[in-house]
Amino acid sequence: MSKNVAEQLVEMLIEVGVKRIYAVTGDSLNYFNDAVRRNGKIKWIHVRNEEAGAFAAAAEAELDGIACCAGSCGPGHVHLINGLYDAHRSHVPVIAIASTIPTGEFGTDFFQETNTIKLFDDCSYYNQVATTAEQVPRMFQTAVQHAVHKKGVAVFGLPGDVAQLDAVESVTSMQLFRNKPVIRPSDAELNELSALLNTEKKIMLYCGIGAAHAHDEVVELAAKLNAPIGFSFRGKMSIQYNNPFEVGMTGLLGQPSGYHAMHEADLIVLLGTDFPYVNFMPDKNKIVQIDENPERLGRRAKLAMGLCGDVADSIKVLLPLLDQKTDDRFLKSQLEFYKKVKENQQVYVKDQGTEYNIQPEFVAETINRLAKQDAIFTVDTGMCCVWGARFIDGTGERKMLGSFNHGSMANAMPMAIGASLAHPQRQVIALCGDGGLSMLLGDLATIKQYNLPIKLILFNNRALGMVKLEMEVDGLPDNETDMVNPDFALVAQAMGFKGLTVSKPEDVETAIAQAFAENGPVLLNIMTNPNALAMPPKIEWAQVKGMAESMTKLMLGGKMTEVFDTIKSNYKHLGEVL
Repeated sequence: MSKNVAEQLVEMLIEVGVKRIYAVTGDSLNYFNDAVRRNGKIKWIHVRNEEAGAFAAAAEAELDGIACCAGSCGPGHVHLINGLYDAHRSHVPVIAIASTIPTGEFGTDFFQETNTIKLFDDCSYYNQVATTAEQVPRMFQTAVQHAVHKKGVAVFGLPGDVAQLDAVESVTSMQLFRNKPVIRPSDAELNELSALLNTEKKIMLYCGIGAAHAHDEVVELAAKLNAPIGFSFRGKMSIQYNNPFEVGMTGLLGQPSGYHAMHEADLIVLLGTDFPYVNFMPDKNKIVQIDENPERLGRRAKLAMGLCGDVADSIKVLLPLLDQKTDDRFLKSQLEFYKKVKENQQVYVKDQGTEYNIQPEFVAETINRLAKQDAIFTVDTGMCCVWGARFIDGTGERKMLGSFNHGSMANAMPMAIGASLAHPQRQVIALCGDGGLSMLLGDLATIKQYNLPIKLILFNNRALGMVKLEMEVDGLPDNETDMVNPDFALVAQAMGFKGLTVSKPEDVETAIAQAFAENGPVLLNIMTNPNALAMPPKIEWAQVKGMAESMTKLMLGGKMTEVFDTIKSNYKHLGEVL
């Protein structure tokens, strides 16, 4: 008996290493679903919302190199789009199967009809619809190659009737070619770069996710140049550990030490990073950027040199061209400043807060201490990113996933689903905001359905915390940022797993330790201080003025208590940034 197109696609997915498909089944997807069931080598994960499935696939792809999600015709695949944007902007290879209406109904305003080409064009490297059985294998192989080698999303449009057709074997190659070319600047460019590095005295290295595989090479380069090392949020887990030269992050989530080192250096070398953004980048220093994607060169700052190359490949051939620097005064001064910044951060940890106003910094630091050395963390966009960036340490084995480029809310919980399914033997901890968790609350049921031992740590500040801060620094009184929440612990219990509310600081450590010891899923609903803010390392007069104006407006509006609580909770930031 010949196989149909749906069965052929399942075989191809297995061949390239896909282990599971995140989807909600229905109508145009049913034959594909049935092919998955009958094959038995790939798992269909029944999420409650396709958006959660796309986020889960993005997490799995970042950890393991490829993943797949699917959506049925019309509203089903439309739900995928936010998670696919996130995957595409994070440069992780996700295959999205956008099932759609029968081909004979195209262009007739049929029930649930969408134009998948227009819909997904901005969040994919490959985006086509197969209308014949002959097209399917060649198009799908091309889609996979685009996803893996361009590092992004490939969308394969699959009409329901095409899925049922008899499969046609392709006359072209069907395997996935996994290439690892050596990419580095030319000898002439490297000679010019080495001459510059040998001449300059105060050099800083700043690393992003593109340097994640080059930890040892970066540290060796820093040792030769006596250079402090900063890193982006996505680069932190891979660069921070076993690194005697690290001075932390810069940017909105970072510390003053990273910002200070970058602005005090004569020469900054950006390694595999497309961050920090312009307002955190110095404009009087020489800047060199090395990135394997040359289209990214120079779009955040004016460059003295912009070089195309893999970070590890480039450093390996650069090191023999460099002189060993002996003057370490700049390095020592930046390391000393970083030490003071970390000491100042502990002020927030030691001040644990009060009942129903637990300090989130204390919670994050406790999570960091109690989590395993190889834990996988996911963080919601907003204040959870701040606490994760500042208090969760890299060990060389830990991973941290988030919507760092797309900045979507609601990502932490579904990303934890993907991480836990892909790595069931590892501890998975989701740092969730109440705003984010509320958005995709239904997929708590997915966690229970597959008995995933995820630990959901909910920073429940009863507000959209980051939005509140954004409004206040612009001189606006926060408006409609407050949240009237359900009892999230009871919601978790209703879903069938353990939920606990923590309202007192003295109960935090015991609750987190017990949650981590549980075999199954746990949701800790921790009542954090809604007035805890996170000031950036670079505070401008406009921000200070804006905050003062917003506090004045709140006082004039009768919200004296909120103003005083905000000041009391955050005066400690002054010591951190001076």
